[in-house]
Amino acid sequence: MRLGLSAGLPSSQLSLDMPLILEAERLGFDSVWTSESYGSDAVVPLAWIGAKTERIRLGSGILQMPARTPAMAAMTAMTLDALSGGRFMLGVGPSGPQVVEGWHGVPNGKPLARTREYVAIVRLVLARDTPLTYDGELYRIPYRGPDATGLGKPLKSILHGRRDLPIYTASIGPAGIALSGEIADGLIPAWMSPEKVEIFAEPLARGFAKAALPKSLAQFDLAPMVPVVLGDDLEACRSPVKMMLALYIGGMGARGKNFYCDYAKRLGYEESAEKIQTLYLAGDKGAAVAAVPDQLVDEIALVGSSERIRERARVWLASPVGTMILGTVQPEALRLMAEVCL
Repeated sequence: MRLGLSAGLPSSQLSLDMPLILEAERLGFDSVWTSESYGSDAVVPLAWIGAKTERIRLGSGILQMPARTPAMAAMTAMTLDALSGGRFMLGVGPSGPQVVEGWHGVPNGKPLARTREYVAIVRLVLARDTPLTYDGELYRIPYRGPDATGLGKPLKSILHGRRDLPIYTASIGPAGIALSGEIADGLIPAWMSPEKVEIFAEPLARGFAKAALPKSLAQFDLAPMVPVVLGDDLEACRSPVKMMLALYIGGMGARGKNFYCDYAKRLGYEESAEKIQTLYLAGDKGAAVAAVPDQLVDEIALVGSSERIRERARVWLASPVGTMILGTVQPEALRLMAEVCL
């Protein structure tokens, strides 16, 4: 089992816990991942981390596709990869309509079609076999719209990228999971239950069957985010995970258009998900947090005493998960997980 570390979610004040990241590298963690929403980006912190580390791989978990062109994502990936000595992994995702249209000011459009075309263009840039051209539904390179100058010309990247640079996509919906299996090297779920791998295994198998080359879980990295809170007070340890789940299930999307709420239902928590969303959207966030089932927390996170986490980690180790991207602020939790998994 490979271990990754989430560098933390963007907040009102940007900071990086470099001692924690350096401890993860010292312990033999495989990777560290940054994220972005509608504040700080994922790229600058990752460059900072790369400059202060030597071995640990650097992942974007994730770059929002509507925020940058595919060529720009490829340029960023090649630049970070070159400066870090080949340590970069590109994670991309569609984000959601609230952020896409409300923050970036572009149409949400067709997220699956965007993902397919976006990854294809990035791979063309990295390969440098020919000057870049692409004629898709959403992206046409060179641009040939009604306001085009007609002066655009196919170009090759000046910088020579790494053809096999790993590309991950983020999805929790069946169609997005299948697409990841078809076109990507790995999948980053926001969270998952190791006992309910079929939620991912079945659509991934459909995607593998459509891939250009033979493919299976053996050549694919299922890399979920896994919160870890170590402590003797189990309820206190569950609390931050419940707050996160209430935010995502209740508030990350409108009623009827919340992928995380739908995902919680597929995990078997339909009644609880409905209740959490109703309470959260009504403004009663405290009650929404209280409505998150203990069982859901225990399934998707590692919480409680060292003995409890050790026992639960065995379930993860027996699963087809390739990388656990741990979300924790505790050095002692990193040390425990390294002892158990590495």
